Amino acid sequence: MAGTDQPTAAARPEPLARLAAFFEALTPQSLDDIDRIYAETAQFKDPFNAVQGCGAIRRIFDHMFATTEAPRFVVRTALGDARQGFLTWDFHFRSKGRGARDWIIHGASRVEFGPDGRVLLHRDYWDAAGELYEKLPLIGAVLRALRRRLRV
Repeated sequence: MAGTDQPTAAARPEPLARLAAFFEALTPQSLDDIDRIYAETAQFKDPFNAVQGCGAIRRIFDHMFATTEAPRFVVRTALGDARQGFLTWDFHFRSKGRGARDWIIHGASRVEFGPDGRVLLHRDYWDAAGELYEKLPLIGAVLRALRRRLRV
């Protein structure tokens, strides 16, 4: 990406480059290859889920495709080595149903790789309140008021 100091995809350690490429090209069909990216006993955690195993991880992404329109990840930064890494990303999607709108969630992932280069641990970090809940009509007003009240 222009203007960033991150290594090019070719300069990233192979497991990290493979993971970043997987997320940027993620489709319902590419989920058939999830076991090439994640170890069978991999652990995945985000603000809504804590699961273990390729099947459970795949169900999270299947759910994402079922409940959003045109979901896609843009990896902004990928740093690490063959054992562990850190990605920052933007998740773009369109909500479904009445009042559908475009969303962007900014987040980060910490990953650990096994000796075979597959992900053993994947932990997503993003602000569910600030990136999602505060933008919803009813609960958003309450959360924004609470944030203002707690702000220094």
